[in-house]
Amino acid sequence: MNKKESALVLFSGGQDSTTCLYWALENFSSVRTLCFTYGQRHSKEVEVAKSIAEKANVPFQLLDASIISQLSVNSLTSDIVMDQEKPADSYPNTFVPGRNLLFLTFAAVIARSHGIRHIVTGVSEADYSGYPDCRDTFILSANASINLAMDEHFQIHTPLMWRDKTAVWQLADELGVFDIIRTQTLTCYNGIIADGCGHCPSCKLRKQGLNNYLKTKL
Repeated sequence: MNKKESALVLFSGGQDSTTCLYWALENFSSVRTLCFTYGQRHSKEVEVAKSIAEKANVPFQLLDASIISQLSVNSLTSDIVMDQEKPADSYPNTFVPGRNLLFLTFAAVIARSHGIRHIVTGVSEADYSGYPDCRDTFILSANASINLAMDEHFQIHTPLMWRDKTAVWQLADELGVFDIIRTQTLTCYNGIIADGCGHCPSCKLRKQGLNNYLKTKL
């Protein structure tokens, strides 16, 4: 990484994107954050993201991407019951088709306007719900396509790609922001800060990773 360059972080105020924010602050000279409204179940995450960005003293931009909620039916943008487990023959209905591709495209356009060539996102293939747009192959493909579309040389960074949730907690601790991640972030699909509802798939992953990490510190 080049400490003389700037980065744009796709930022939701959750565990993963907040860890990525502080990772970016360690690796780049300046950092901006980009948050999206896309018709998600609750707006609380936008408030949380803005608050964390202010505390980290980084610029915060909110972009209306609500058209995403008009493109498909899923439990994050529609009032339907959320899958608690991944179906055997499909993706969980928390999957929002095209979301990450659109987010990265929007982010690249905005990054370009600020002269930024580094984009950071918290997707992971190691410990996730099976979403196809969290895979490393997708990121590599999207990076190439965006560069071709804009005739630029963006680099998409995925510092969590091969880290399970236990390793994400470890990284937060190494970055000195373990308590911030634990008490101020919002990962819960039901909009509850910190430990969350404890029942949704996101909370289960977060809690299992935390418990596993705390055992290593005993």
